[in-house]
Amino acid sequence: QVQLVESGGGLVQPGGSLRLSCAASGFTFSRYAMSWYRQAPGKERELVAHISSAGASTNYADAVKGRFTISRDNAKNTVYLQMNSLKPEDTAVYYCRCGIGRMDYWGKGTLVTVSS
Repeated sequence: QVQLVESGGGLVQPGGSLRLSCAASGFTFSRYAMSWYRQAPGKERELVAHISSAGASTNYADAVKGRFTISRDNAKNTVYLQMNSLKPEDTAVYYCRCGIGRMDYWGKGTLVTVSS
Protein backbone atom coordinates (compact mmCIF):
# COMPACT_ATOMS: atom_id res chain seq x y z
CA GLN A 1 0.00 0.00 0.00
CA VAL A 2 1.00 3.62 -0.44
CA GLN A 3 3.13 4.93 2.42
CA LEU A 4 4.64 8.36 2.95
CA VAL A 5 6.96 8.82 5.89
CA GLU A 6 8.27 12.26 6.80
CA SER A 7 11.39 12.92 8.85
CA GLY A 8 13.80 15.72 9.68
CA GLY A 9 11.67 17.96 11.83
CA GLY A 10 12.81 19.43 15.11
CA LEU A 11 13.52 22.56 17.09
CA VAL A 12 15.55 25.26 15.36
CA GLN A 13 16.36 28.87 16.15
CA PRO A 14 15.07 31.70 13.96
CA GLY A 15 17.34 32.09 10.95
CA GLY A 16 18.31 28.44 11.04
CA SER A 17 17.83 25.65 8.52
CA LEU A 18 16.29 22.20 8.37
CA ARG A 19 15.88 19.63 5.63
CA LEU A 20 12.76 17.51 5.64
CA SER A 21 12.55 14.18 3.85
CA CYS A 22 9.57 12.14 2.74
CA ALA A 23 10.22 8.51 1.89
CA ALA A 24 7.60 7.01 -0.43
CA SER A 25 6.70 3.40 -1.07
CA GLY A 26 3.92 1.30 -2.54
CA PHE A 27 3.61 3.13 -5.87
CA THR A 28 5.72 4.19 -8.86
CA PHE A 29 7.14 7.33 -7.31
CA SER A 30 8.64 8.76 -10.49
CA ARG A 31 5.22 8.99 -12.16
CA TYR A 32 3.62 11.37 -9.68
CA ALA A 33 3.93 14.97 -8.55
CA MET A 34 4.56 15.48 -4.86
CA SER A 35 3.74 18.27 -2.45
CA TRP A 36 4.60 19.54 0.99
CA TYR A 37 1.88 21.04 3.15
CA ARG A 38 1.95 22.44 6.65
CA GLN A 39 -0.53 23.05 9.43
CA ALA A 40 0.16 25.49 12.22
CA PRO A 41 -1.73 25.32 15.53
CA GLY A 42 -5.24 26.67 15.11
CA LYS A 43 -4.85 27.14 11.36
CA GLU A 44 -5.88 25.27 8.25
CA ARG A 45 -3.49 23.06 6.36
CA GLU A 46 -1.79 24.99 3.56
CA LEU A 47 0.28 24.13 0.50
CA VAL A 48 3.96 24.95 0.91
CA ALA A 49 5.59 23.58 -2.24
CA HIS A 50 4.90 21.31 -5.19
CA ILE A 51 7.17 19.45 -7.57
CA SER A 52 6.37 17.70 -10.84
CA SER A 53 7.04 14.02 -11.38
CA ALA A 54 10.42 14.52 -13.04
CA GLY A 55 11.32 17.49 -10.87
CA ALA A 56 11.43 19.96 -13.74
CA SER A 57 8.67 22.18 -12.38
CA THR A 58 8.27 23.57 -8.88
CA ASN A 59 5.86 25.96 -7.20
CA TYR A 60 5.92 27.65 -3.82
CA ALA A 61 3.63 29.50 -1.48
CA ASP A 62 4.43 33.20 -1.38
CA ALA A 63 5.33 32.94 2.31
CA VAL A 64 8.26 30.59 1.61
CA LYS A 65 9.52 31.73 -1.81
CA GLY A 66 13.24 32.34 -1.78
CA ARG A 67 13.69 30.48 1.51
CA PHE A 68 12.45 26.93 0.85
CA THR A 69 13.46 24.55 -1.92
CA ILE A 70 11.62 21.38 -2.88
CA SER A 71 13.50 18.63 -4.67
CA ARG A 72 13.23 14.91 -5.31
CA ASP A 73 15.39 11.88 -5.94
CA ASN A 74 13.40 9.40 -7.99
CA ALA A 75 16.10 6.76 -7.55
CA LYS A 76 15.56 6.94 -3.78
CA ASN A 77 11.78 7.46 -3.88
CA THR A 78 12.24 10.52 -1.72
CA VAL A 79 11.12 14.13 -1.82
CA TYR A 80 12.88 16.82 0.20
CA LEU A 81 12.13 20.26 1.55
CA GLN A 82 15.16 22.40 2.30
CA MET A 83 14.11 25.20 4.64
CA ASN A 84 16.44 28.15 5.19
CA SER A 85 16.06 31.43 7.05
CA LEU A 86 13.37 29.90 9.20
CA LYS A 87 10.95 32.17 11.03
CA PRO A 88 8.75 31.54 14.06
CA GLU A 89 5.73 31.64 11.75
CA ASP A 90 7.09 28.58 9.95
CA THR A 91 6.31 26.54 13.07
CA ALA A 92 3.92 23.79 12.01
CA VAL A 93 3.49 20.12 11.32
CA TYR A 94 4.78 19.47 7.82
CA TYR A 95 3.10 16.83 5.67
CA CYS A 96 4.01 15.09 2.46
CA ARG A 97 1.19 14.49 -0.05
CA CYS A 98 0.70 12.58 -3.26
CA GLY A 99 -2.43 12.45 -5.41
CA ILE A 100 -2.94 9.19 -7.29
CA GLY A 101 -6.10 9.04 -9.38
CA ARG A 102 -8.93 10.14 -7.11
CA MET A 103 -7.03 9.34 -3.94
CA ASP A 104 -5.01 11.68 -1.76
CA TYR A 105 -2.26 10.12 0.29
CA TRP A 106 -0.68 11.84 3.27
CA GLY A 107 2.11 11.09 5.65
CA LYS A 108 1.70 11.46 9.40
CA GLY A 109 3.75 14.63 9.45
CA THR A 110 6.87 15.94 11.14
CA LEU A 111 6.87 18.82 13.59
CA VAL A 112 9.01 21.89 12.94
CA THR A 113 9.35 24.37 15.77
CA VAL A 114 11.15 27.65 15.18
CA SER A 115 11.91 29.33 18.48
CA SER A 116 14.72 30.93 20.40
